[in-house]
Amino acid sequence: MTDEREVSVLVGGKAGDGINSAGALVAQLLNHLGYRVYLYFDYPSLIRGGHNFAVIRGSDQDVSTCREKVDFILALNQETANRHREQAHAGTAVIFNADLVKSDGQGIPVKALLSHENAPEIMGNSAVIGGFAKAAGIDWEIVEAVFRSHIPKGTDMNLNVARAAYDQLATVRRIVPCSNPPLPLLTGNEAIGLGLVRGGLESYVSYPMTPSSSLLHFLAGEKERFGITVVHPENEIAVILMALGFAYAGKRAAVGTSGGGFCLMTEGLSLAGMAELPLVIVVSQRTGPSTGLPTYTGQSELRFVMHAGQGEFPRLVVAPGDAAEALAWSAIAMEIAWKFHIPAFILPDKTLSEGTYSMDIDTGSTIAPVTGETPVLEGHSPYRRYADTPSGVSPLAFPGMKDTVVKVNSYAHDEDGYTTEEAPMVALMAEKRSRKEAGLARAMDGFKQVNVLGSAGAPTALLCWGSTKGVCREVAGILGLRVVQPVVLEPFPEDQMKQALAGTTKIICVEENATAQLAALARQHGISVDAKILRYDGRPFTYENLLGRIREEVS
Repeated sequence: MTDEREVSVLVGGKAGDGINSAGALVAQLLNHLGYRVYLYFDYPSLIRGGHNFAVIRGSDQDVSTCREKVDFILALNQETANRHREQAHAGTAVIFNADLVKSDGQGIPVKALLSHENAPEIMGNSAVIGGFAKAAGIDWEIVEAVFRSHIPKGTDMNLNVARAAYDQLATVRRIVPCSNPPLPLLTGNEAIGLGLVRGGLESYVSYPMTPSSSLLHFLAGEKERFGITVVHPENEIAVILMALGFAYAGKRAAVGTSGGGFCLMTEGLSLAGMAELPLVIVVSQRTGPSTGLPTYTGQSELRFVMHAGQGEFPRLVVAPGDAAEALAWSAIAMEIAWKFHIPAFILPDKTLSEGTYSMDIDTGSTIAPVTGETPVLEGHSPYRRYADTPSGVSPLAFPGMKDTVVKVNSYAHDEDGYTTEEAPMVALMAEKRSRKEAGLARAMDGFKQVNVLGSAGAPTALLCWGSTKGVCREVAGILGLRVVQPVVLEPFPEDQMKQALAGTTKIICVEENATAQLAALARQHGISVDAKILRYDGRPFTYENLLGRIREEVS
């Protein structure tokens, strides 16, 4: 550990070893020591087997990226010790299952400990966590508090196993506590779920698809607490059509998927555009095209979600950069969808969706008011679902309202919702949707859509979006650079972007795709980048990787 305010821990094993749970326990131990935490989970698309590992980074400051080197390696199998040797530095402590691993460091006789406690094999990771705690000089009282808070079943047996390992090892590298109070640890998907609920979510519909699946699991597990309906239909086509049915009935709905699943939803998206039905769509990006790397990350769906669906209709696209932004902007997306009766996209990636962050839920998540007036249905008949208004936004009514027939239509229609092919009416409805688009852009001007981080006046700026925000911010802090991160990508915040970039002499775009999609979008609005740093192998930028590549560009 080169910095007492920094610590990184890697825990690895095979699928089925409970690596994600072990990583979460390490994260909670650091959290209780006052560290701000980021956890990255790496795993192949296999139910059992394959190499899984989690990297948990703690710092006295907020972090949302990993470092190349780690201070502790917790190896549940030999492959972990072999694969991650290069991530060790001179002071790295290795804690391992002595029954399966041969390595320098401190071994734990896991099999004997489990046998003594008559514990199942899966509790072997509790032994390794207990050994880590002793090696790191973490007081047993903290270990016990974390286990009792976060292991709901078999708590005492897990603690017995962990204590037996704790008592056998020596402290080799003490983690110095920080002064921060513990904070909730949330994944990006959990933050999105909470944001949707804050925005009034009533129905969530999804077919599992990594990396959005944990959002479905989270909301399904908390549906009674949140008072929402959660449905898992047979496929993605059914997902979006069911959600549009909820919206037609007056229920605020959202769906979640990844790129492959969204492919199947695009016809339903166009239905939402023509029928003017509000809907929030979470598209969590992974490496593609096609099946690609199902469990790895990427930023290749920006163009797709901006242009998906036939015809022309307005939409909102937001790409939060961390869990706090995910919570805030998910709520805003729901509000905007219902304000303007449009589809609104939330565009995270695997790094954000499945990453775990320290987060003060009550800070930075307030929903700013949406400007403009929403038409209110007055008690008159007949009801005109697509009444032409100056804003283009028609008063909403729902089935069951007295003396009101609510007719939505996927065909070209008149103000009442009846099918028409008359040229003047078709043009009128197209112009109505265009006015909504203009009103949407004006409403978004009331939000801070572009973040400026790092050295605000620096002549060199890093232009980034989504989860690359965190690594760009850290690198910029070392090199004295400016970071410009648009959160809203459609409608593009051209004025705020140009203000954020004012005074720059060099713009370096950082993206996790092969075609620099944000750079291309910026160029359409008169903003040209001078260099592009791209990564497209399914892995996120690390601090050291990006630092080296940017130094090459600015030297």
